[in-house]
Formats: sequence, structure tokens, C-alpha cells
Amino acid sequence: MSQILVSGLTFGYDADRELIFEGVSFSLDTRWKLGLIGRNGKGKTTLLRLLLGELEHRGEILMPVKADYFPFALPDEELPALLAVREILAPYGRMEREMEEMLALGEAGAERYGEVLGQYLDCGGYTVEERLAREAGLLQIDPEALGRKFSLLSRGERTKLMLAALFLKDNGFLLIDEPTNHLDSAGRETLARYLAASGKGYILVSHDRDFLDRCTDHVLSIGRNSIEVQRGNFSTWEENREQRENFEAAEDERLKKDIRRLKQAAAQRASWAEKAEQGKLGSRNSGLRPDRGYIGHKAAKMMKRASSIERRTEKAIREKETLLREREHSEPLKLQMLLHPQRRLLELREVSVLYGGRPVFAPVSFCVEQGERIALEGANGSGKTSLFRLLLGEELEHAGQVSRAAGLEISCAEQDTSRLRGSLSDYIAGRGLPESLLKAVLRKMDFSREQFRRPLERYSEGQKKKLLLAASLCRPGHLLLWDEPLNYVDVLSRMQLEELLCEFSPTILFVEHDGAFRRRVAQRTVRLQKP
Repeated sequence: MSQILVSGLTFGYDADRELIFEGVSFSLDTRWKLGLIGRNGKGKTTLLRLLLGELEHRGEILMPVKADYFPFALPDEELPALLAVREILAPYGRMEREMEEMLALGEAGAERYGEVLGQYLDCGGYTVEERLAREAGLLQIDPEALGRKFSLLSRGERTKLMLAALFLKDNGFLLIDEPTNHLDSAGRETLARYLAASGKGYILVSHDRDFLDRCTDHVLSIGRNSIEVQRGNFSTWEENREQRENFEAAEDERLKKDIRRLKQAAAQRASWAEKAEQGKLGSRNSGLRPDRGYIGHKAAKMMKRASSIERRTEKAIREKETLLREREHSEPLKLQMLLHPQRRLLELREVSVLYGGRPVFAPVSFCVEQGERIALEGANGSGKTSLFRLLLGEELEHAGQVSRAAGLEISCAEQDTSRLRGSLSDYIAGRGLPESLLKAVLRKMDFSREQFRRPLERYSEGQKKKLLLAASLCRPGHLLLWDEPLNYVDVLSRMQLEELLCEFSPTILFVEHDGAFRRRVAQRTVRLQKP
């Protein structure tokens, strides 16, 4: 058992005015399987890089074991997949070559051969390729894919094969950064089983609640001012968070009432003292002149006492204000959809997208009517994005008939963020979006005003996805078309979007592999099948 200890950690990037971490401390056991949770842009990947020793910081990080990080770069992606990934397992490759060299030396190499053989047998006596193929099988990677160039694999296949190699490496702890973004539902289920059954501890960054529940036993959460460790999976953490927030909200309300009462009392005492002082200048009573000296002395004593009480009151107010919690809170989003005179907005009859004359998926038929929330499902590569492109009016070769209601306006949130460049103002102007509304939506999605001044290239992937979603929400339309909108988007924002879609019931057709989101939002599902 080893403990990772972090004490007084303070860090911020030079280009930013705000610190990401300030004086945070926590400890964790390297046997734990931790889910790392936090808002987009709050430093999850930065924390992993700090644990790897890649960034200068103040405070102390004690990392007693070797850690490896996912994702990582491969030396040569043009090699067959098995060989490309094998390169990061060089120690095992050297072990086998060294055994061959020792055998060639005969008796002179016998002693060293025995040492290396012992290490080799500790690894199960399998070659690197055999062990990699076995792990790939556990992750349900098609054996045929192992012989293809790594660069030609799907992103999901790359993810699973790289993770298989990572778990074979000689390391004591793993830092796994968002492995689910390119996996379909079945792939996520497979990976969750693999991680849960593994004998290694890790910190796992993921925003998929079902996935986290299946393969974590602790949660490491980044809040506004601290980093906390809790036992249990995501559901346990969420339940505890709700209970704590309800308690803290009640406590905050009590503190606010106390502060208002203290301020009112202070104002009242100040008013009494002022009235007493003004009494020195009062009118005659029964023809007698008022004793200004006596009244002034009395007023001075009252004001002195009031001043002392005011100081004590201000101190009490400051103390109570410091007790107010700065809780994670998501303001509700709002949505105003256009109404179309026709009930039926889309109708597909025996539609399939074709590439080179061959169908990508089996013919599909369905309708989209106003107010419906429909999930489009299918394995990776089944043609979901291609179908969306067809619905958006792209000239794609296809079979079947697509009927759109006259004047149909579609507001799209695309999957790809790679084209986001330049300033936010240029992005808004180039797309004719309402600037004040878009920024208001982004503020509700946890953007700081400082974020508005940064170039889009410096946004985190989650912040880029939020920008695309906010743009879709601000663009008037009859139908929302969202293609994997939640990739990289943090858990609290996912829940915020769920509330929006369930409350306002827009017409939406979406692709999303987050099971919790689909269960909450989708009223029905259309599934694409292989041809």
C-alpha cells in the first residue's frame, strides 16, 4: 500500500490571472479506483499533469509510485496496431531479446539468463504480442484490427488498445483522462468491466455517470475552493452532495437572517444616537432653555456606546459572512423554440446513406413530430453522423425519401470542435448570434467573464462543446439536431441540460452515449442497424 500526498498545492498558468489551485491538500491510496469530477476548465487534466511532475508549482506532491497517463503519443502510428502499441512496452521486448542473447553466450550467460527468465515467468511466460492480444480480446477488439495500421483504426479501437498496453506496463498507478469520449454504449460497458476487474489503482476522468458507477470505489472532486476525497462511486457522491447542499442552503439562509438582523439593529442604534444629539438644538419646554451640556454629554455617551456596539456588530457580520458557503450551483437554462404550423417536421422512408453505392446502414423509417425528444442509437461507424448531415441538407448519395416540412429551421450542435479558432467576438459575429444572450447562457454554464477574453484555442474541450451547445440554444429553430453533444462536458452541466430539455420539451433528435442522459431525456429511440 502506498499513499499519494498533496499538501498546500498552489498553481496557476502564467497567462491567466486566476489561480487554478490555491493551498489545496488531500491524500489517497494507490489501490483505490478514483473518479475525478469537476467543472470544465477547473483543472482536472492540470491536476493529472501536476501528479506526473510536468508542471512547476508551490506546495508539496509526494508521489511514491510510477504513474502512467492516458492518452499518450505512439512513436509510429503507421505500424500495424499490435506493433505500434508494443513500442511502449519496450522493457518486455528487451527482456525477450536479452534471453536470446544470453542463450547465444552459453555458460557465460547462464546466470543472467536465469535472472531474466524469472522476470519473464513473473509476466506469465507470454510474449508481449501474446499478452497484448489477450488484453485486446478482453476489450472485445476484433483480432483483425490488430494487423491494420494503427492510424486506420477507429478512435474507439485506438482507445481500447492503448489502455490495454497501459495496463501491461510496469507501473504502480494510472491517470486515465476521458477514455469514453469515442466509445459507443457497448464499448463503454466493456471498458467499465475491464477497469473494474483490473488489479491496478487509478484516477479516472469521466463525465459518464453510469460508467463511473461501474468502475470506481472513491471520488476525487474539484470544487470552487478545495479538492475532496470521498468513499463510494458517483451515485454515492451525488447523494452526499445533495444532502450537504440542502444542509448548507438552510445554514446560509439562517446566517443571512442573522446578518440582516444585526445590520438593522446597528442602524437603529445609530438613529437613536443621532436623535439624542439633535435634542441639544430642541425647542424650549415650559419656557425653559434645554440643558445642552447635559443632553450633549448624554448623547456622547450613547454615541460612544453605539460606536462600540457597531464595531462588535460589524465584526459579527464579517464572521457570519465568512461562514457563507460558495456552493457549486447551476442556474437553470431557458429555451425558446420556433413553432411550426405543421405537426410533422421530418419523415424518413426506407432511408440509407450510401458510400460507393453501398449502404452504410439498413434502411430506416421514422417521423419527427413537434415536441418529440428522440435518441438516435447505433454502434460506432454505423452512420449516425452521416444521417445527420443528410438531414441538414448535404448532398449525400442515399436511398429512400426524406421529407422536410416547408420552411423548417434546424439548430445544430455538431460533434467536431477542431474548427474553433480566434476570439469569441469573431465567432459570434461570424454566425450572426445574439451576443448578450449567448454570453448569458455561457455564464449559466459556468464560464467566467475572464473566459470571454481568451482565444477559443485556449478553451478546454469541454468549454468548446459548451460553446457549440450555447450557440445552438441561441439560434432560433423548430428542431434541435445534436450530435454527441456531451463529449467532454462536465457532469453538473449534463444535469443542467437534462433539466432544460425536460422542462421546455423542444423537438430534438440527438446522438448520445451517456446512458443516464438518454434515459432522462429521450421519449423514444431510433436504432441504426448494419445493412
